Amino acid sequence: MAQYFLIHPDNPQARLIRQAVEIIRDGGVLVYPTDSCYAIGCQLGNKEALERVRRIRQVDDNHHFTLVCRDLKELATYARVDNRQFRYLKSATPGRYTVILTATRETPRRVMHPKRNTIGLRVPDHPVVAALLEELGEPLLSATLLLPGEEWPLTEGWEIRERLEHEVDLILDAGSCSVEPTTVIDLTDDDPVLLRRGAGDPALFGLQE
Repeated sequence: MAQYFLIHPDNPQARLIRQAVEIIRDGGVLVYPTDSCYAIGCQLGNKEALERVRRIRQVDDNHHFTLVCRDLKELATYARVDNRQFRYLKSATPGRYTVILTATRETPRRVMHPKRNTIGLRVPDHPVVAALLEELGEPLLSATLLLPGEEWPLTEGWEIRERLEHEVDLILDAGSCSVEPTTVIDLTDDDPVLLRRGAGDPALFGLQE
């Protein structure tokens, strides 16, 4: 049964953050709040935890998982970023965007897109995520908490607990989150390509809706 932490959205309790990171490092799968919707995640290098996330989301090998990073320096460890891409990222992070970039050798192959060798990355603007990542010292491998057959992500911690308490190891409840996921931008071509219009304004990437 999942542990359930009521965590302050603006000043997350350090004790709970430490306990959460222990669970992640032990191979746990967690649900946590972001600046868009709730997300489901695990430690980057844990293959078993990744497969659990796949089963919960019911996604295949073509699904683009997201590396949730502390900052652009960490992001650039796992993806190739040229000057043009960096300028876009500088203006859009932290924020409600996921960008698709070519992965580096630091990224495990099993989390890349199998044909394109790309990975989704993001730097959220949320105190709970920032505290988690700082304590963990590495990115979280994540996906939007959109359950099979549902049109919208779950937005309330108590509801997530009712649905997933036997499938995940930890739920961090920081109150209501949005149902609107991130805006997804593909930066692997010469010009940005809008893949999904979400919470972030694509105009930062020179794109219209």
